Amino acid sequence: MATADTSDDTVLDQFLENKGHTTATWERSYNKKQCPECGAIHDPDAMSCTVCGWAA
Repeated sequence: MATADTSDDTVLDQFLENKGHTTATWERSYNKKQCPECGAIHDPDAMSCTVCGWAA
C-alpha cells in the first residue's frame, strides 16, 4: 500500500495557491491570534497585523 507524503489539506492549499488564492490563516497561540507572516501576537478580534500589515 502506497502512502502520500502530503496531506489532503496540503494538496488543496497548493491547488488554491496555484490558482491565485491566499491560503495562509491566523494561527492561534493560547487565547491570542498569531500572524502567519511575522509571528506577532494580537487580540482574538484582530483583522490585520499591526507589525507587518498582513491581513486575512
